[in-house]
Amino acid sequence: MATYPFLSDEWISEARSIRAELAGDAEAPSGVKVKANLVVTEVPFGNSSIDAHLDTTGAGVEVDTGHIDDAELKITLDYSTAKSILIEGNAQAGMQAFMAGKIKVEGDMSKLMALQAAPPDATAEAVTKRLQEITA
Repeated sequence: MATYPFLSDEWISEARSIRAELAGDAEAPSGVKVKANLVVTEVPFGNSSIDAHLDTTGAGVEVDTGHIDDAELKITLDYSTAKSILIEGNAQAGMQAFMAGKIKVEGDMSKLMALQAAPPDATAEAVTKRLQEITA
């Protein structure tokens, strides 16, 4: 199976395909609905940063490029931390980065905390596993 750098154009394309394939059974994790814009810095390819978003209001968890207009949060974090949290599921890395000032949050922080505390549903876990498999 081919692997791609996290958030590269190829990775985004493959992630969209995975989400589309598994979307029929997906639900937002534990009913937590949040839209967040992400600014991922220190990207090791292309531009030095990527504008992306996280959306749990539809089927499952969507991570895609570009900002959305009605986001409740804006989260700025470095590439390594974003990959640790979103692909490896390492919430502790996120907490450590936040405490070290490597993550900046603007907006409704309670939404982020609720999302972090919610257990993922089975479909979200399946999507995460597939994303791990395609991530270099």
